[in-house]
Amino acid sequence: MPRASYRGGAVAGPPSRAQEDGSLQNDTSHMSFEELLELQSQVGTKAYKQLVTGSSTKKQSCRPPVQKACVADKHRPLEMSAKVRVPFLRQVVPISKKVARDPRFDDLSGEYNPEVFDKTYQFLDDIRAREKELVKKQLKKRRSGEEHEKLQHLLQRMEQQEMAQKERKRQQELRLALKQERRAQAQQGHRPYFLKKSEQRQLVLAEKFKELKRSKKLGSFLSRKRRRNAGKDRRHLPLSKE
Repeated sequence: MPRASYRGGAVAGPPSRAQEDGSLQNDTSHMSFEELLELQSQVGTKAYKQLVTGSSTKKQSCRPPVQKACVADKHRPLEMSAKVRVPFLRQVVPISKKVARDPRFDDLSGEYNPEVFDKTYQFLDDIRAREKELVKKQLKKRRSGEEHEKLQHLLQRMEQQEMAQKERKRQQELRLALKQERRAQAQQGHRPYFLKKSEQRQLVLAEKFKELKRSKKLGSFLSRKRRRNAGKDRRHLPLSKE
């Protein structure tokens, strides 16, 4: 077994990687340009650069290690970089979006049934009647002035609403009667006949004429209708040239 030789009290072991790189770097410093090109073609470009520069195979990042920011308070304002452009509209506080819901077109409200609606809110008719009587009493106290005109317009509007409600109920009763008639025909074995919208309008108009005739208001209604039709016809007449 060969003995290790001691020089200056140190053991002469195998040369380290740093010593090899240093010796190779010293060797390449005395080589000519042609020899360097030949060496590069033999060992490769990457190994040649490492031999010449003496850098290690592992890439060392020149950037310092990023330290995680310590959050002192979770309620402090958000820090944003100056290099990133802040948007014009940004949501600072989260706001819950309110969604509007129309009960007329929402399935959650169920299907509209006029008969059930009238029975459920039948108490409103008594309230409207009491309000109408109260307006009439106040109208008698104020014979003139701006308050009198306001009360007069309010009373007319309430009467128009009452007439429209009565007309709607009359049409509803007529539709219900037609439905019962079709149901009775179907039970007897007859084929049910469904009226068109134009025929339904004619039936409603006939019932309205019967009601006006019973209340002796048919003449005034027909005269107003004639005046309205004459005004419409007058608009379509050509202008007279003077």
